[in-house]
Amino acid sequence: MKHIFRFGVVFCLLCTKVYAQSFNNLPVLTQKPPLHGKHWMAVTGKPLAVAAGAMTFTKGGNAIDAACAMLAATCTMWDVLSWGGETQALIYNPKTKKVIAINALGVAPTGATADFYKSKGFKYPPEYGPLAAVTPGTPGGLMTMLAEYGTMSLKDVLAPAMQMAEGYPIEAQTANSIERGKELIRQWPYSKKVFLPHLGEKYEAPEAGEIFVQKDLLETLKKLVNAEQQALAKGKSRKEAIYAAYDVFYKGEIAKEFVRGCQEQGGLITEQDLANWKVKIEEPMMTTYKGIEVYKLQQWTQGPAMLQTLNILENFDIKSMGYNSSRYIHTLYQAMNLAFADRDFYYGDPAFAPEEPMKGLLSKEYAKERSKLINPDANDPKIGPGDPYPYEGKINPFQDVLKNWSSASLFSPKNNATFDVQFEESFTAGTTSVEATDAEGWVVSVTPSGGWVPACIAGNTGVGMSQRMQAFVLDPKENPFNVVEPGKRPRVTLTPSLALKNGKPFLSFAKQAGDEQDQLLLQFFLNMVEFEMTVQEACEAPSFKTMQMYSSFGKHERINGGLTLNEATPNWTRKELGRMGYKINYQERTSGPINAIYFDWKHGSFWGGSSNHGEDYGIGW
Repeated sequence: MKHIFRFGVVFCLLCTKVYAQSFNNLPVLTQKPPLHGKHWMAVTGKPLAVAAGAMTFTKGGNAIDAACAMLAATCTMWDVLSWGGETQALIYNPKTKKVIAINALGVAPTGATADFYKSKGFKYPPEYGPLAAVTPGTPGGLMTMLAEYGTMSLKDVLAPAMQMAEGYPIEAQTANSIERGKELIRQWPYSKKVFLPHLGEKYEAPEAGEIFVQKDLLETLKKLVNAEQQALAKGKSRKEAIYAAYDVFYKGEIAKEFVRGCQEQGGLITEQDLANWKVKIEEPMMTTYKGIEVYKLQQWTQGPAMLQTLNILENFDIKSMGYNSSRYIHTLYQAMNLAFADRDFYYGDPAFAPEEPMKGLLSKEYAKERSKLINPDANDPKIGPGDPYPYEGKINPFQDVLKNWSSASLFSPKNNATFDVQFEESFTAGTTSVEATDAEGWVVSVTPSGGWVPACIAGNTGVGMSQRMQAFVLDPKENPFNVVEPGKRPRVTLTPSLALKNGKPFLSFAKQAGDEQDQLLLQFFLNMVEFEMTVQEACEAPSFKTMQMYSSFGKHERINGGLTLNEATPNWTRKELGRMGYKINYQERTSGPINAIYFDWKHGSFWGGSSNHGEDYGIGW
């Protein structure tokens, strides 16, 4: 009887394993099911914001309309960004079959020079407050995308966000973030008025589930809609009416109040700064990986670093190494270090001299030479930027700086960072992402950010100011391309992604979290291309992170050999990586949050995916 009982238990266990619910093609359990849709798909950082996208689709909007509605909602919810931040997007236009880049990053204001910040005792521009602010870009980015590629009115697209500004039940994540940042918030009168409804009590932030009301922001959004509606009443076209609202924000009464409130609190932004700023519609950067076209924004973001890494990895048979083996992790880590060292030295605003050597940096020949520097047996903490200029037929004008960069940076005090909470929060400073597509073929990937809690609100606009100035450097010896000056865009981490295969959309993907964005997006992409995971498996699969590049935030530190692994990493892999010279840290979940849409051309449908932590998710139809 014992033998029969044991057989029965084993048989039942086997049955349980075989018939356990799997949401994927392979017998692998994911904690979230993939999304499926035929007509449209919407994925973003907050469930309520996803609902805004879904409502927009059901009203007849296209993917751009829905993405704008989701962007407006996430800004209104302070999902680690706000209306005064910046918006970066890639759009696939099915009519032209081309990918378009949207550059709605703000610029350094008048008076924002390296000497100014040094005179204040700063080694880098500050992390928080009015002096951390570039000009607001998200309102202009949203209205430009909507005017040029959407179909709906600004009134309809902003309707969900305006309802939320009237009052919505705030979620615990944001409420607790406000409470943690209340010491700074108390210093700024307009922020204190909005964020701390229980001032003087032990818990001063809104409570989770409390109706969070933003009267000033609602009035700002009403002014935009009123400007549009008045223009329509005068016979203006849909596009012209949206741009009339654009002018109210950047040249009208909203601009005046924003500038007044900014300067009252010690900021530098002027009315002329707002009036002169423009959204740029650009050509994206692109490389191919095994025939797949991968698109990123230009070098004012870190996006090309992922393209450089893919070029380097083409020189290795990474699939044969095995997913997340010690050899695989080591090879990707070293390849990323090569690319990110170039990012740290060469990337900056292409509108300003000197010109970045992007042709050389993205050449396959340069990548092949860089790949030869990878030591297969140990981490190399001395890896620095390469010299891409010969691959453009030029001589590097910064040879002397380049020679000293690696040795100087290696022993810099900045390199003394440890795996503490402050460093990791700085390194992975959050944002959100927005992914949308529709049956017509429009695809949009957005990584908006800026103006996160604790945010300094500009006057009675309800608009939080950006904190993106901290991405600049003050010393050209660190990066001669990214030194702060008025009118210049900082080199940011924000990096949406699109991939085409056989001339058709293949993947739309993006994630939050600062300097780790392109690291994890790279691994997500390889999960699907090399290891044939479904989009949800690829979103949830454990990733790793390198801390050997410089943080774009705070003190701009790095950890030589710093490696974050998933807690599920086997002991033998941990030991092997330890022998290779890595300083290892562990996290329970390391997958993102990544949001993605996969285009299933075989069946004529969309697959949506979202990592298994955070509040990110989506809806498909």
